[in-house]
Amino acid sequence: MKKTVILLSGGLDSATCLALAREEGFSPYALSFRYGQRHEFELDSAKAVASSLGVSGHVITNIDLRAFGGSALTDDIDVPKDSDEFSITEDIPITYVPARNTIFLSFSLAYAEVIGANDIYIGVNALDYSGYPDCRPEYINSFQNMANLATRAGVEGDGSIIIHTPLINMTKAEIIRKGTQLGVDYSLTHSCYDPNVDGTSCGHCDACLLRLKGFKEVGLTDPLTYSD
Repeated sequence: MKKTVILLSGGLDSATCLALAREEGFSPYALSFRYGQRHEFELDSAKAVASSLGVSGHVITNIDLRAFGGSALTDDIDVPKDSDEFSITEDIPITYVPARNTIFLSFSLAYAEVIGANDIYIGVNALDYSGYPDCRPEYINSFQNMANLATRAGVEGDGSIIIHTPLINMTKAEIIRKGTQLGVDYSLTHSCYDPNVDGTSCGHCDACLLRLKGFKEVGLTDPLTYSD
């Protein structure tokens, strides 16, 4: 089986992305980050998802993006609550972490080179959170082009680096429907940006609202417990 690196946050999207990588015949090596996020509880979910779906390896590495701040996820800034659907996707939200996907993909590229993989999976989505500049197809294409200029595989012709984004044009409901077909246990995942100390989801942040909306549209009950 070909090896691939999968960026695994422990959220709904990355869990589905992992299941898709396995379905497509890859041996997945998961990579997660403790980057100073206020919702660090997601790493417990990443471990549970990796164990449930099966991975060939799982690395959790540390990056302190809280040293820079600039985001509600890495700074003392309130996480927006109870936004309407239009405002969630209209502008770049304060939950955007500056350069996060560029940093994550750079680490995944290094991991891929070490294990001899030419493929990387990332669960970015351009429909929900369309305001995130590092979730757009043109960004992914540009990073892929850079990766093939900056790696041994790209230069020596051992194989081109491919960034897979299977969820990029899917709605949250479509993602949930596909993941359910693949046997993803969404009770293990975590999406909330501002959970309680015990990890219970708030039910009011943008991530919770989009997740709940997706389950409602697909006609399923979200298996997570919410604080309300």
